[in-house]
Amino acid sequence: MNRFKSIFAGFVLSVLSVSAIAETDVCAPFKDGVVDETVVSSMLAAADDGHLYRIEPASSKVGFCVESPVGLVEGEFKDFKGGLTFFKQNPGKGEHALVRVNTKSLDTDGALIKKMLKGKKFFDVKNYPDILFVSTGFKWVSDKEAVLLGNLTLHGVTREVGFHVEMVEEPGENQAEQRIVVKATTLIHRSEFGLTALSPMVSNSVNLCMSVDAVKYRS
Repeated sequence: MNRFKSIFAGFVLSVLSVSAIAETDVCAPFKDGVVDETVVSSMLAAADDGHLYRIEPASSKVGFCVESPVGLVEGEFKDFKGGLTFFKQNPGKGEHALVRVNTKSLDTDGALIKKMLKGKKFFDVKNYPDILFVSTGFKWVSDKEAVLLGNLTLHGVTREVGFHVEMVEEPGENQAEQRIVVKATTLIHRSEFGLTALSPMVSNSVNLCMSVDAVKYRS
């Protein structure tokens, strides 16, 4: 397995923020049955052993785009938590991925469109405050590309999806810093998640995209 595959073999988009990493129980939000205990244990072990890459929120993006009668509507979530881990000596140890997004942080052009998307007819952020992705595995297409498989929970409905993933290594701000950028995209049908409002005027196909800038965490 080459260098990029070794890095991604433990790809874990978790709920680890800068402040949370310093806490003893960094995975508390995913306990009590929210995520399988083995995934949580893997994340905790990675954090304890120094195999954690944390997402830089300021330079990372999570969003979507969909065609509508007014043109392409693009949305971006400002509040999401994530990270990734890998074990160089045992790259298959933690093949998990997690990401959690706060739907209330949705931002888009136009106050009316934003209010509509947050309302009951679409994301219904009051009743469904989170979007959750939990991986089930991945398949490599090339040295830097893979298909990341997993379960996406949106609007209270869970479906299996596959993200096309590209990974590149970026120079850090200093020689000791290790930084990677992971880009992931997929297409879903919103009707499969119970989002059927304004059909067929608003396209049923929605593109989800992430650009994750991650730096190896050093305690």
